[in-house]
Amino acid sequence: MARTLKISQELSHPLFDIAATRQIEARAQAALPEHSLMQRAGLATARLTLALSPHAQHIWIACGPGNNGGDGFEAALQLQSLGKTVSLTWTELGQDPDDSTRQQPPDAHASRLRALSAGLTISPVPPATFDFAIDALLGIGGTLSADRPGTLMMTQWLDRMHGSGATLLCIDQPTGLNADTGAYSYPAVRRLDYPRPGARHTLSLLTLKPGLFTADGRDAAGQVWLDDLSVAVPADVKPCAMLQGADSARGLARQHRAHASHKGSFGDVAVLGGASGMSGAALLAARAALHTGAGRVFVALLEGETSIHLSVDMSQPELMLRSPAALDVTQQVLVCGCGGGQAVKAHLPALLADAKRAIFDADALNAIAADPSLQALLAARQTHGHATILTPHPLEAARLLQCHTHEVQSDRRRAVQQLADRFGCVVVLKGSGSVIAAPGQLALINHSGNALLASPGTGDVLAGMIGALLAADFPARTAAAQAVFMHGRLADCWADICAASGTTEALTASVLARFASA
Repeated sequence: MARTLKISQELSHPLFDIAATRQIEARAQAALPEHSLMQRAGLATARLTLALSPHAQHIWIACGPGNNGGDGFEAALQLQSLGKTVSLTWTELGQDPDDSTRQQPPDAHASRLRALSAGLTISPVPPATFDFAIDALLGIGGTLSADRPGTLMMTQWLDRMHGSGATLLCIDQPTGLNADTGAYSYPAVRRLDYPRPGARHTLSLLTLKPGLFTADGRDAAGQVWLDDLSVAVPADVKPCAMLQGADSARGLARQHRAHASHKGSFGDVAVLGGASGMSGAALLAARAALHTGAGRVFVALLEGETSIHLSVDMSQPELMLRSPAALDVTQQVLVCGCGGGQAVKAHLPALLADAKRAIFDADALNAIAADPSLQALLAARQTHGHATILTPHPLEAARLLQCHTHEVQSDRRRAVQQLADRFGCVVVLKGSGSVIAAPGQLALINHSGNALLASPGTGDVLAGMIGALLAADFPARTAAAQAVFMHGRLADCWADICAASGTTEALTASVLARFASA
């Protein structure tokens, strides 16, 4: 029997794109009696509606022209049988009232007739009041566009749903969201206040889709639920990515270290960056590496190029300040670029050639993007067996790919995989639903983090955390993925950390670095 699973950060899950989901659906439909899947979807939607808002009495279900609308009609049947007042609207009601059959697939048409036979009525306009709304307008593959019939009506209905304050449940995915990429063609949601907790939900059917968890997907979907409709995924249908959860991060805790250890047991990290006026970025990365568990952390600031203006970090005196020339990147894990400015470029040829394990971030990536010779050195690192991790935000990724930021954001998985394949390394594309890619491996989408991380310096902290895990001899992809999860988890658990530690501090980057091992 199918059950509806709340998707939390605790467990990892396979993600399936539109093509794979349709393949799973087609096979299930061929093996089951007619209309079975749609009826199961309607029942799952009704059950979740009752679980989310057991006291809701008036439910508005907005149905679209396809099978997503059919799921809505089936949900209406179930909810009416349970004594709820259901208002149905259908986008096709005013399109061709004499022959609307052609507007719907057979299953959806049958479900609409079942709803009408049960006494439900379909209105051309939304109800004046309602205390729960169900978005059954467009399913996977459906997008809102100016040339699509009914887009204006659907947009108006979405405005009404999102702006009503009522709890909203989207069937399979929010209308306007690209299930593969997380690109959102309903921009009005950006203008609305962020919904109160628990106000927006998505019931993903059969599979979880990657677009629910990256780019605009997390904001659009709210809390995601999964109901597989009692359909098993065939062994030959493979996921396109993995949603990583806390279960994949277990085993990284510092308390598991052997008693007979010393600082040299946990690896050395060398941070190079901090050009004039930007030394804070390098220090943030170094502090994060220290608090994440690196044995020794060296910092080479690029202020003045030939001299070290800072002899000690008074806030973190454990850090060891060195000149760039004094670093031994053949033995240390290099974190390069944090606040590096233009000064970092002169050091990159040697570092790209000599550093056996390295994270390149920020200004190091900008310098590489502008110089084909540096790109060639970066790509050559894989032939020497050197471990390399790039940590671009979308603009830095666009520079490396020589495209526009919106192209990166329109398909984040594709963009990050292109970078990983081109340079033969692990790449972390930062942002909501950070994506981690490596050549020949399944992409990972991170499920932790929130807007508390949208502040200066948090990316530098992440680079330092990755450096510490790489120094602890974790494989590059594992180090990157787990640091990303831990970084986001700190933001998600910040209220609990404050309560446990007694702090009332805002989560700035320096505070984030200090709590990196929490």
